[in-house]
Amino acid sequence: MAKENHILTVSELTKEIRSTLEETFDQISVVGEISNFKSHISGHWYFSLKDSDAVINCTMWKGFNQYVFFTPQDGMKIIVNGRITVYPPRGSYQLDIRSMKPAGLGELQEAFEKLKKKLDSEGLFDEKYKKPIPIFPSKIGVVTAIDGAAFRDLISVAGRRFPLAEIVIAPARVQGSGSAESIVNSIQLLNQYPDIDVIIVARGGGSIEDLWAFNEEIVARAIFKSKIPVISGVGHEVDFTIADYVADLRAPTPSVAMEMATPDKNEIENFINQFLAKSSSNIEELVQSKTDDVNSFINSYGFRLPMDLLNRKSQQVDISINDIVRNFEKHSLIIKNKILLLSKSLEAFDVQRSLKRGFVLVKQNSKFVKRASDFNNKEKADLKFYDGEITTR
Repeated sequence: MAKENHILTVSELTKEIRSTLEETFDQISVVGEISNFKSHISGHWYFSLKDSDAVINCTMWKGFNQYVFFTPQDGMKIIVNGRITVYPPRGSYQLDIRSMKPAGLGELQEAFEKLKKKLDSEGLFDEKYKKPIPIFPSKIGVVTAIDGAAFRDLISVAGRRFPLAEIVIAPARVQGSGSAESIVNSIQLLNQYPDIDVIIVARGGGSIEDLWAFNEEIVARAIFKSKIPVISGVGHEVDFTIADYVADLRAPTPSVAMEMATPDKNEIENFINQFLAKSSSNIEELVQSKTDDVNSFINSYGFRLPMDLLNRKSQQVDISINDIVRNFEKHSLIIKNKILLLSKSLEAFDVQRSLKRGFVLVKQNSKFVKRASDFNNKEKADLKFYDGEITTR
């Protein structure tokens, strides 16, 4: 009798398949196009990777995707590294991704152009939404990495051009995973301050991958929603990012961004000095001109008789003023003597002076006793002397 074939359970078969796949495809690299990308609230990424003939489900856990410098988008071609895993409850296999990068610079450029077109169609680049940059800012907010050369350049330029401005730093990551979120948080934080006049978002130069945080949609929308004017100073002169298009003013470098945000103290000093010199000269010329006009009028024949009449009237006014002053002094002396006489009269009725001479005030039931007949021998009496009070019965 022939031996029956060994029959496997579903779990046993799945286990065998899982073991074979996971051992065989433990470390693989795959290139494909992203489809149905979803960032879960947990931080994990779920999507499909496809080409013209096939599709495979992919998972990238939060612990690994935090090192990806860009935000994946549907249609973007990428290269991933990872391993094949099997999910037994569903009997399906998927790609467990450990690292991800664009398939080439063309993919990043395509994503850049796609987002640029989208935001432009929404009006985020329109000039009518650009806020004016204040001429004399008292507080300047800065969003950048505090350990970078851009930060040192910004502080140096501010100190040289306009040291009166206060610099408020909102540190941010400007490269790599989480940098876009960090930049957004810093912009929103500065917008909570009521007295920030302008914000500079900056970083030094680098490759398109280095600058990619400033090409993220969340950064663009945070700049657009900012109540405070934003100057972008990202990279070098040839570098353009989405942030540059949305910002209220684009600077080719971080240093130029601070120059655009601040006036030059030397120019201000020169303007003030020139203004004062010119104003003083104009005032002197005007005064001299008017003085000559007045002298000419005074010395003219038609002015002689009126001036004599004016001098006589002026003398009469002086005499009247002297009479008023003398009469005022006379009446003041009379009133002063009356006040002195009344003061002496009031002193004669001063109770304290009477008590000092030996008199005593007697009070019963909170009333002063004015006559001996009003005194009640059965009740206590309060006796007030000059130097104190006593109570007796």
